[in-house]
Amino acid sequence: MNTPTQSIFTSVNPYNGEIIGQYTEQSLEEIQVILNNSQSAFSAWRNVPIEERARLMKKAGQVLRDNSEEYAKMISQEMGKPISESRGEVNKSAWACDYYADNAASFLADEIIETDASKSMVKHDPIGTVFAIMPWNFPFWQVFRFAAPTLMAGNTGILKHAANVFGCAEQIAQVFVKAGFPKDVFQNIILHHDHTETLIKHDAIKAVTLTGSERAGSSVAALAGKYIKKSLLELGGSNAFIVWEDADIDKTVATAVTARMLNAGQSCIAAKRFILVDSIYDEFVSKFVEAVKNLKSGDTMNDATQIGVLARKDLADQLHSQVTRSIEAGAELLLGGTQNNCYYAPTVLGNVKPGMTAFDEETFGPVATMIRAKDIDEAFELAGNSKFGLGLTVCTSDTEKALSMSSRVSDGAYFINELVKSDPRLPFGGTKTSGYGRELGKDGMMEFINRKTIYVK
Repeated sequence: MNTPTQSIFTSVNPYNGEIIGQYTEQSLEEIQVILNNSQSAFSAWRNVPIEERARLMKKAGQVLRDNSEEYAKMISQEMGKPISESRGEVNKSAWACDYYADNAASFLADEIIETDASKSMVKHDPIGTVFAIMPWNFPFWQVFRFAAPTLMAGNTGILKHAANVFGCAEQIAQVFVKAGFPKDVFQNIILHHDHTETLIKHDAIKAVTLTGSERAGSSVAALAGKYIKKSLLELGGSNAFIVWEDADIDKTVATAVTARMLNAGQSCIAAKRFILVDSIYDEFVSKFVEAVKNLKSGDTMNDATQIGVLARKDLADQLHSQVTRSIEAGAELLLGGTQNNCYYAPTVLGNVKPGMTAFDEETFGPVATMIRAKDIDEAFELAGNSKFGLGLTVCTSDTEKALSMSSRVSDGAYFINELVKSDPRLPFGGTKTSGYGRELGKDGMMEFINRKTIYVK
């Protein structure tokens, strides 16, 4: 029987307002059972041979591909991503499963280290249950980039997803069931974020990973510190996209449009501040505006749609406020700036400067800010003038010069002639208020491992 304090979460399609599903919050008693079951499952799962874990993870990847249309539909309906992008997200999640299935054994192999011992090494042991608090903007990918390395390492996982994508969360949990994973190795919970401390303090939870806002990250990090649990935070970003005067403008504009408008701009690693050397500013801005004008907005279930809606109306309201305040501070509205419920028109702001909202804050939606720099040095100074440190793009024909200047910025990623993106093969994470720790690559697997020193006299 449900207690009076249990919430009902309603998933609403932001494109048309239709109710997708309703989900009843689990009681704290039910959560305790889930936590205890995860702890018990870990005792067995940690001893399953790596080859068997890999077989199951490969199967999970196949389940994703076999059901990609069903999963893509749920993504688009719950958070408003165009269906073509949702399909890509499901397939990328399958890639993460394959990557860790193929590479976990080598990542986890003992590291022999020569000392004065007869034998000394570092052994990689799992740590237990990892609690994942995940966001709505990439509801499958964000989960699988945590789950694939975590489970392959021999840990168990508990997912607390964003409340507007609980349908996706249930489908993800079923992926592991369909793949044949042992019961309780991966579990999904339906719970209000007010109860986060209840989970973090439980003895079963050995670490917590969060992808979300700066405020959520600060709160979770404080709780993890209080209970001395490992934490990993992947937070916001306001990535700079620097264009030098020798860049191929047409190719750069095409890359820039994707870098900003993918997922209707709802991405921590989207390019948000376009910092243009003065001599190419006018040409770049003119071509960028024309390219954005040609993007097709519409029904998220239509294959031709390129720009969907924002995930919730309050997010569109917040974005419109940021645009309005920037214009009041002197930014020039070059395109867009209009809102219709959850839809926000692709928007371009010109002559943006430090101190303006669109420069200083993260704009989580299809708003591109154009910033003029007198030269390369000032471009890097402007790029670094941010509390965020997730990633940066430099566009130029002189790649060697760009490589030599990578240390000019403190961000976690530095891309040349390409938009910043995550890849299972490469570590991903930020600095400053963009968070700490690394996901993906070998580094991502090592985050939730006990690197145990073995010494034989």
